[in-house]
Amino acid sequence: MLFPLADYWWFYVAFTAFILVLLAVDLGVFNRKAHVVSIREAAKFSVLWISLAMVFNGLLYYYALNTFSQDARLLAMPGFDPAAAAWRVALEFLAGYVVEYTLSVDNMFVFVVIFSYFSVPSQYQHRVLFYGILGALIFRAIFIALGSVLLSYHWVIVVFGILLIYTGIKMLSHDAGQMEPDKNPLVRLTRRLMPVSDHYDGKHFFSKIAGRWHATPLFLALMAIEMSDIVFAIDSVPAIFALTREPLIVFTSNVFAILGLRSLYFVLAGAVAKFTLLRYGLAGVLMFIGLKMIWLNQAWGGHFPIGWSLAIIGTLVGGSIVASLVVEQRKGRVDAD
Repeated sequence: MLFPLADYWWFYVAFTAFILVLLAVDLGVFNRKAHVVSIREAAKFSVLWISLAMVFNGLLYYYALNTFSQDARLLAMPGFDPAAAAWRVALEFLAGYVVEYTLSVDNMFVFVVIFSYFSVPSQYQHRVLFYGILGALIFRAIFIALGSVLLSYHWVIVVFGILLIYTGIKMLSHDAGQMEPDKNPLVRLTRRLMPVSDHYDGKHFFSKIAGRWHATPLFLALMAIEMSDIVFAIDSVPAIFALTREPLIVFTSNVFAILGLRSLYFVLAGAVAKFTLLRYGLAGVLMFIGLKMIWLNQAWGGHFPIGWSLAIIGTLVGGSIVASLVVEQRKGRVDAD
């Protein structure tokens, strides 16, 4: 392991503190007042989050290069090349970020259904997603910690590989529009534990009615989104572990991708229905990564080339997006005729 926890615990602490500061600024400065997030505003923040991730990746590369060049433990390893190792770290971060970010697009369909089902006012959707992101960060940290331990066993790698292939096959016939948010386990648990109001109370998740606290529909929407992210993490975290075995890279790439999820939603919410073929590309990504875990890594001496992985993932996702737009354009022409 290039970044053992015993030596880099401070990195996790500093990174987490940095992310908390960013979230505090986001909520306390840019989104202090509830408002409808425009596509233009969301696009600016999407560019900002992506730029931050790329800057971090560049800094991580130079930090790794400098650290590896002075690490006696690593230099003592036969054939170890600090420059090559640092470059691999940067590519693995990029691959993990791309996989997490692109798989997040599938979650956009789920968010659209949840907000529509609970009739969440547009000006409060950002608030729900913000707190949903906080929960997602906590769950991801737990899943990554568990994954770093469990994936040290080969049979667990095989099980997760099979799970990813199965999920990819299932996604081919998946339709987010058929989901029923009110049957979500966390939503049902909330209804069982406390009364639920039929009406919204502004931006509040809870309201006091006749001296008793009630959950508002806004809180139910939050619970539905939290549950969808838990399910999503079961696929996405093993997928990134298939690209890199470094928990530090998995954690940081996951966090940056999740941070951009809210802005991505507001950019794509109106156009998400046009990506009709995207799920085939995402299904292909999951099946490829599952195959990588089960066979390809072993076939290539323990690690399938990360550059090839990036190219395959980019081709699958990019190809499905282009194909979706072409199909939509042709449908538009047919309807016009």
